[in-house]
Amino acid sequence: MDDDIQLDVTGPVLVVGGYGTVGGDLARLAAGSWPLLLTGRTPERGQALAEEVGASVRRWDLSDPEPFSARVRAVISTVNDPEDRVLLAALRGGVPYVDITRWTARLQRAVAVAAVHPPKAPVLLSSSWMGGVTALVAAALAAEVGGASAVEIAIRYDLKDRAGTDSVEFMDRLGLDYEVTEGGQRRMIMPLSGAGYVSIGEHRTKVARIDTPEQFTLPLVLGVDTALTRIGFSANSSTSTLLALKKTGFFRWGRGEKFQSTRRSMLYSPGEGGSACLRIDVRGRGGQRRTAVLTDPAGQAHLTALGGLLGLRRVLGEDGAAAPRGVVFPEMTPVPQDVVAALEKAGVGVEVS
Repeated sequence: MDDDIQLDVTGPVLVVGGYGTVGGDLARLAAGSWPLLLTGRTPERGQALAEEVGASVRRWDLSDPEPFSARVRAVISTVNDPEDRVLLAALRGGVPYVDITRWTARLQRAVAVAAVHPPKAPVLLSSSWMGGVTALVAAALAAEVGGASAVEIAIRYDLKDRAGTDSVEFMDRLGLDYEVTEGGQRRMIMPLSGAGYVSIGEHRTKVARIDTPEQFTLPLVLGVDTALTRIGFSANSSTSTLLALKKTGFFRWGRGEKFQSTRRSMLYSPGEGGSACLRIDVRGRGGQRRTAVLTDPAGQAHLTALGGLLGLRRVLGEDGAAAPRGVVFPEMTPVPQDVVAALEKAGVGVEVS
C-alpha cells in the first residue's frame, strides 16, 4: 500500500475515524484549535459532523488497499490499525502521530515498527485507558510524592455509556494471559483474576484485572515496582456474571471470530451515554500516598477524546513544553503539574486526596 501522508505545518490535523464514537467527540474538542480532516469508511456518515465543526471529510478505509494521500499537520488514530497502515504512513511522511486505540501487544509492535522505521517526528502511543488519561494522572501524582513505587487503577465502566465497537475490543482479550509487574517482579496473570471491591467515588464497585497498556509502560517510565489495572461494571451483578462466564472457560474456548460478536455485544452500547469514573492510587517510595478519583459526566468517549486532545498538544509542542522526539508515552509528560488543571478545564471532576 502506497499511502502518502506528507507534513504540512499549515495543513489540518487528520483524525482517522474522525466521525466515530470517540473520533466525533475529539473533532468537537479539537475544532477550535486546528483545522481538521476527518476520515472513515463512509464519509457521507461524517458529513453532518464535518459541517458542524467546519472540517473536511474524506474516505479512508483501512481494509481497502486503495492508497490514501494527504498533506497534514498531525495525525491521530481513533480506530484500530491492525496492519500499522496509519502509523507507517505517518513515519514515512515525518508527520507527528498520536494513537489512542492500541492494546498492549499492538503497542509493543508499534514500538518495534518505529525502531525499524525511525521517526522524524514525535510518535505518541497514548493507548493507556481513556486515551492516556490514566497514565497522565499517575505521572502527576507520582511527581507530587517525589517518585512512585506502585500505581493501582480501578475503572468503573458505565453500562449505559456510549461505546464504539473498537472501544470494547478488550472483551476479545479476556482469554489471554498477560504480563504485569508486581512487587518488582514480572509475571503472567489471568484476566479477571484478583477480584474484589474498590470505592470509586461514591460507588462501591466490584473489579477484576484486565490487560491495559499502562501496566506495560508505567514500570518502564516511572520505575514503579507494581502497576495494576482492574475494571468493573456500574452494575456489580454484571461483573459477577462476567466472572462466572470466565469460570466456564468461555473466554478461552469462545475466542476467535466465531464468537466475536457475542463477546463484544456484552458491552457495545450506541446509547445516549453515562458517566466515566475511575480511581488512581499512587504510593511513593517514602510511603506517601495520593488518590485521584476522576469523573466525567460526558462519558468515557469524551474522556478518551480528551486524552487524544492532550496527546495532540503534546506532539505539537502546544502544552507548555517543546515537542518530544521519537517514541513517547503519555506519562513522559514534561508538565505533570498541569495535568489536573487541563482535565478540570475540560469539565472533568478530579478529587485528589
